[in-house]
Amino acid sequence: VGVHLVPALAEEGSPKVLRQLRIDWSCNPAGSALSDTISALKRALGQSPLATACEQGPGRAALPEDVICKVHLKSFVEQQGLVGYDPNLDVLLVTEGKLRCLAELQQAALQCTVSHPTSRFPHCCSIVHVVGCEEEFQQQQLDLLWRILDPGAHTALQKHLVCGPVKVTNPSSPIEADQYFQLRKRQMYEASVMKYGELAQDEAWNEVIDTLTVAAIRFEMLSTAHRSQIALDLEDSSISTKGTKSGAFVMYNCARLATLFDTYQRAVERGTYPPLPPASELNFSCLREEGEWLLLFNYLLPFPEVLQQAAQLPAPAKGIRITANTEMVCKFLIQLSMDFSSYYNRVHVLGEPFPHLFDQMFARLQLLGAVRDVFHSALETLHLPPLSQI
Repeated sequence: VGVHLVPALAEEGSPKVLRQLRIDWSCNPAGSALSDTISALKRALGQSPLATACEQGPGRAALPEDVICKVHLKSFVEQQGLVGYDPNLDVLLVTEGKLRCLAELQQAALQCTVSHPTSRFPHCCSIVHVVGCEEEFQQQQLDLLWRILDPGAHTALQKHLVCGPVKVTNPSSPIEADQYFQLRKRQMYEASVMKYGELAQDEAWNEVIDTLTVAAIRFEMLSTAHRSQIALDLEDSSISTKGTKSGAFVMYNCARLATLFDTYQRAVERGTYPPLPPASELNFSCLREEGEWLLLFNYLLPFPEVLQQAAQLPAPAKGIRITANTEMVCKFLIQLSMDFSSYYNRVHVLGEPFPHLFDQMFARLQLLGAVRDVFHSALETLHLPPLSQI
């Protein structure tokens, strides 16, 4: 099932920042296709029994000029037996702007339709409206209007992911998204210079610092349940590379694993170590460290369950809201990073190149290879690329 994220008021976001955060808000449909879709929606509006003309005259409140008609949403909800919608939804004044929004949604849905043999609909996708709590009411209006004007498979699979507000503590002035990103990037750069010295001022570090900044922001945002309010302290030192609760700490440990395997591979090419044998030939009884079994039982084995619980689309009968427990993935990655870091600081994985030590080294490399795969998979759910080095 394809999922298209539909943010409220996406046009207010800075395109540059959205690119840096690797977010693609819209499909940017071609002008002619969009116009055709708007025209089709207007025809459907004219044929809908739920749409009536807006009466104007003496004694009536003046309506905006772009109002086309009014649609009785409450009647539609009752007729269809829909659950989960705000009980205050009643009559919607349909404007050109709302029809344009619907046309963009419809174009996006058509672009991401997929065919799945087990799907109830042969060609469909799930529509997820990612919306702030202040705009939830308006987004439900668009949802219902779309269902009325385009009663297709994709409109029946609409869900809403409602996010709490983001507040900045003690702001000296209002801050926009691009200013917030640049502030965090500067803080990450300064923290990197303090830790790595002049190395962090090399041009090759620009991409690394960008990735670390994105990771820090994502963990800062997604470590809180999406329904809850986030309070941003712009002076918070948790953005630093030293904090064990940050995205930068997770990326650092992911890079340590990449460096470990890169070092091993170069040693294999020099003939210092033999290549890693297949897992079926390894002697895992050599793993006697408590930290090794902790990594297996606390992270490798439970990881599929963590993913399953992180995002579950409920059955339609359960309403229109969905939950994405991104905080579970963030917490999992942070705890994994802490326990891996503790183990890695105690244990010397690549030992002396003596044959009697190879069994233990191979078993540890196989274990840490699985840990690396879990790091990469979990980061991918947050749309974060793993770093190969820091």
